[in-house]
Amino acid sequence: MNVGLNLLRSRIPTLPESPDEVARLLEERGFRVSRVVPLAELLRPIVVGRVESVAQHPNADRLKVCVVDDGTGQRLQIVTGADNVQAEAFYPLIRSGVTLPDGRKIKRGKLRGEVSEGMLGSADELELGTDHAGLLTLPHGFAPGTPLVDVIPTPGVVFVLEGNAEIGEVVEKLGGPAVEAHG
Repeated sequence: MNVGLNLLRSRIPTLPESPDEVARLLEERGFRVSRVVPLAELLRPIVVGRVESVAQHPNADRLKVCVVDDGTGQRLQIVTGADNVQAEAFYPLIRSGVTLPDGRKIKRGKLRGEVSEGMLGSADELELGTDHAGLLTLPHGFAPGTPLVDVIPTPGVVFVLEGNAEIGEVVEKLGGPAVEAHG
């Protein structure tokens, strides 16, 4: 399981500043920390995507089908449920095969019959904030395909924990309030 320091701090504001100290606390509470990885390293494969078009999904009222320029000359079809997606806007693009900071690997698949070749990211999915209400809108002026870490600050670290645990369990054992599972 991967858990980001930014996510932990959003749930437990009193955590120590030092990632090493937080790792020590995790170990004391029974979690085995196998690595502490800079967030920027995990976000390096995520790029700027420019949404060229947005259409209503033919089989789902709450989904949209987008054509996204990924900077390679290809156009990817991405299905999203985000309300704030707009044509000609720029968002983090997570291509199929890329792993999110929480450890989830994004796969090509079908959503209600339409192919999705990745996903567009929100701040909380990328460990860059707590907003999951919509996509993280990026500034204009960056070419599609530009690494996200070259566009916006990506502070923080992610703790790679051995075994399976839910975020609620980690937060509770660190002394924070019980929370629902993230993601």
